[in-house]
Amino acid sequence: MKKKVIVACGGAVATSTIAANKVVELCKKNNIDIEICQIRISEISSNLPADLIVTTSKVKKDYGVPLITGMPFISGVNVEKTEQAILDVLK
Repeated sequence: MKKKVIVACGGAVATSTIAANKVVELCKKNNIDIEICQIRISEISSNLPADLIVTTSKVKKDYGVPLITGMPFISGVNVEKTEQAILDVLK
């Protein structure tokens, strides 16, 4: 079953592209069928429902969906922990 993953940042261009590519790679390696929705943080509500939200900015709002920060994909710190958290939600 295809999972919908929202990847969001401030402008839906630079950091969300990096994070989205990492999520796609991770899911391909783990045979998880996903649909990526790359958007601005302000557009999250209008793109629900989703199985997971990955953001590269701080988000305080609860969307009722698991939310994981994608900043480790940008900084290179705690990447494995973030990947495992994503897999835990999507498997």
